[in-house]
Amino acid sequence: MDTALAAVVRESGAYGGLLYVLPPGEDVLRLIMVAGVPSELTLPWRRVALTDPMPVAEAVRERRLVWIGDQEEMARRYPRPALVLPYDFALSAAPLTAGGTVHGGLVLLWPGTRSPELGPAEREGIESGCDRLGALLEGATGRGDPLLTADRPRAVPLTAGRTVPPGEAAAVTAFIDRLPGGSCGLDMHGRITFITPAGADLVGRDPQDLVGALPWEALPWMDVPQVEDRYRAALVSRRPQHFTVLRPPRTWLAFELYPDPSGMSVRITPADPAEGAPASPSVPAAGPSRATLLYHLMQLAATLTEAAGVQDVVEQAADQLLPALGAQGMVLMTAEDGRLKILGHRGYSAGLLERFDSVRLSTDIPAVRVQTTGVPGFFPTFADLRREYPSAAHEDGMAAWAVLPLIASGRPRGSLLLSYRRPHAFPPGERAVLTSIAGLVGQALDRARLYDAKHDLARRLQSALLPHTLPDIPGLKVAARYLPAARGLGIGGDFYDLIRLDEYTAGAAIGDVQGHNVDAAALMGQVRTAVHAHATAGSSPDQVLAGTNRLLNDLEPGLFTSCVYVHLDLATRRGCVATAGHPPPLLRHADGRTELVQVSPGLLLGIEPDSRYPVREVPLPPGCVLVLYTDGLVEAPGVDLDDATAALAGLVERADPTDLDAMADTLIRHAPSPADDIALLLISPGG
Repeated sequence: MDTALAAVVRESGAYGGLLYVLPPGEDVLRLIMVAGVPSELTLPWRRVALTDPMPVAEAVRERRLVWIGDQEEMARRYPRPALVLPYDFALSAAPLTAGGTVHGGLVLLWPGTRSPELGPAEREGIESGCDRLGALLEGATGRGDPLLTADRPRAVPLTAGRTVPPGEAAAVTAFIDRLPGGSCGLDMHGRITFITPAGADLVGRDPQDLVGALPWEALPWMDVPQVEDRYRAALVSRRPQHFTVLRPPRTWLAFELYPDPSGMSVRITPADPAEGAPASPSVPAAGPSRATLLYHLMQLAATLTEAAGVQDVVEQAADQLLPALGAQGMVLMTAEDGRLKILGHRGYSAGLLERFDSVRLSTDIPAVRVQTTGVPGFFPTFADLRREYPSAAHEDGMAAWAVLPLIASGRPRGSLLLSYRRPHAFPPGERAVLTSIAGLVGQALDRARLYDAKHDLARRLQSALLPHTLPDIPGLKVAARYLPAARGLGIGGDFYDLIRLDEYTAGAAIGDVQGHNVDAAALMGQVRTAVHAHATAGSSPDQVLAGTNRLLNDLEPGLFTSCVYVHLDLATRRGCVATAGHPPPLLRHADGRTELVQVSPGLLLGIEPDSRYPVREVPLPPGCVLVLYTDGLVEAPGVDLDDATAALAGLVERADPTDLDAMADTLIRHAPSPADDIALLLISPGG
């Protein structure tokens, strides 16, 4: 896989690539490999939900290539990554598919100097590389090979530059030393690989103190946002960059950065003070560089505005805050029914936190006091913590803690614990930043809890409208599935039903009301009730649909409904099918042959009150399986509907007809990532 990723980067003309996997049954992409860029740059995007407004999520969700030609297009279409990487570069994102299944996604990066249009050769390189990677991921999944084994993505080396002979290397060194000013080299991670004596003299440090260090960490006066910002700009855009910075007390220095795939060459020269903006000397940073913190906080602010629920807030906060702040542990807490409730954590064992979950708010511990008073607590050492809380026990193995109030609408809504494995000073500036961060998290948590409440209400409403159980009908085996759309409240208008009519007959229905909201769900309940009522009254399939259609026209809901109704005669082993603009059922014969049950479709329900609905009779011998489904099972952007239906028929043919539950799970698992609801009903007459 290393070789395949390096090859697609090379063949497409890109300078870097990010390989994501989509674990089976999950809706989150995980970054497992990085080539051509430092893995630290990818921290904000190591987990990408399929619903996130990100290029790779859209590519996987819609199974198509996404191309972003320049910075302006990125800002317009994807403001979140554009906010964190406001540089000129091009990007492609493509799904990795094999065997009809999406196994992951590939992101490729190009310099900002290239054309904003994607050329045919580049597209061919992307597509062929994605085919190879998709096949490798499918093979790994089939063998059960673990792909998520590390806490950080694997760095894949790309081909280095030419090897310099020893004699030439000495000449190059002498040439550099003779140039005016100083020079240094940075690796792909920004660390100094060498510095000339003149360069070390200009920055005021010995060379041995600088090699292997990040400039903004080894030289406190370089710990200003513009320094790391220009480094990141050179790294991402692959264009030369320059900046001027003040070395205290009065020395201005100019830095010129020249990037290439192996690292960065830097020229250092004295600068005219008039060219540099006034600045005060920096103080040593107490934690991570301020530029790094700034980028992570912008990413955190952007992601929290889109957090869809409480657990999403927990994951986003942990993903962004721990690396940005250099912390190793995080616990997010709130109050519920007079007790402390732990919402989520990172860096702690569940067993340890169970002892604190549900403690009374009268307990004098930092998390409770912060929630009730709204005053943050900072403890650089355990001695500081013990001084304020004499009964505290040192149980978590950490050495420093910040406990912050989560404020929303002017009131504390919970508390955020950040912990460090080493003693950590909290100077006033950092305390202010941490308190502000907690405010962002508190506001996001308030919105997320409201979202979860709405989502729970929608889920209960959907559950109430769909059948709790299907009737047990002798001589009939059935299996059903319902999967809500990935977007929105998780509620929609798809429905299914199995109706016991008498000892020898039954009715089966499946339908799809337009929309994915409460209105669609409410109308779905009315449609299902109408179908049920007409069926139990002894109506034929065409009469069932005609009667339901008249009801919808009387209600004038402004929404249309597709539906298939099948009358099942278990004595004669025949079915009578009528459809109102719905995808035709599939019939799998006992020998495995699968065909569409073609019925002349009537109009969608709710359009014309006097619509007629033709019927067709089909034999249902023992061992056959009738597959009723909604269009969410087959429709996907850019995929021909006939091809998608044929692929579904192929899955039905290969499935075991004696195990309908396994067949249903297989069909759902191979469905497109649902932008639409999915309902599925499988019916098999017994022997």
